[in-house]
Amino acid sequence: MTLNQLSSGDLIADRRADYAKMLAEAGEPESAADLMGQALERVPEWAAGWFRLADYEEKSGRKEAAIDALRKTLVLNPKDIFGAGLKLALLGATEMPEQPPSLYVERLFDDYADRFDHALVEKLDYTVPEKLAALIESATAGAQFEHVVDLGCGTGLFGERIRERTAFLEGFDISANMLAKAETKAVYDRLARADLSLPPEQSGVFGNFAAARADLVSAADVLMYLGSLDGVAEIVCELLSSRGLFAFSVEDAGTLDGFVLRPSLRYAHSEAYIRDLLASHRLEMVAVERTVIRMDAGQPITGILFLARKPA
Repeated sequence: MTLNQLSSGDLIADRRADYAKMLAEAGEPESAADLMGQALERVPEWAAGWFRLADYEEKSGRKEAAIDALRKTLVLNPKDIFGAGLKLALLGATEMPEQPPSLYVERLFDDYADRFDHALVEKLDYTVPEKLAALIESATAGAQFEHVVDLGCGTGLFGERIRERTAFLEGFDISANMLAKAETKAVYDRLARADLSLPPEQSGVFGNFAAARADLVSAADVLMYLGSLDGVAEIVCELLSSRGLFAFSVEDAGTLDGFVLRPSLRYAHSEAYIRDLLASHRLEMVAVERTVIRMDAGQPITGILFLARKPA
């Protein structure tokens, strides 16, 4: 269910919210905010409505009003399925969180699953799966893998490109809808739900599944939804067998130190941050490649592809 489909339960309020959305799309955010405010007078406990109001207020240049609406959203929805906390950080009202709310990421990709492949590949010229597979091919001279674990597998775009090179392919994702799409492709030997923001023993990646089982772990276009990567690095290190490879991508934070939250509500990481992360978890760098990974609002987004190895 998308944000705009979340009903207030009040017919008149929903109608005003629909008109507000039309005004916003027509380039009249101030009028949209005023009408959305009228809707919320009827249903003041409508969290999705407050989040929409915050968007209209921000686009109207009324920053403080947007912040107030976002704070109201969080009071009404403390688990934050809308990512209001991320928006507050971008507006300078709170510190940047090290991780987004898991429920926000899950809802985001559940909503996106049906149009994911078309939107990314055909509209945004998304190229991470192909380029990451090519980086692995170049570094390994076409070697075969016994066991590959694809973290944040989504609909299986990377899985499709590594399938012929592995005897056993696992995929994990936080979104049940994404996993359902991946299953229809019949690419994976095993699919399961996992939350990479949790400690290894709680993540869903292990449980009845053995540690040190993978000679390749991938994370294609996943880590920008995590912020701090120490937790996922622990998961990867537990997954990798001796001399196992870790192939992954990040959005490039350029000269900024560490990682940063962008207006897209995705995190970008610096190369220095990744190098320090790998070193602290005793992973050896094998290859690094900067490249355009997709388009966003007509502008190229630069990412960094990494290939690292667990020492023997």
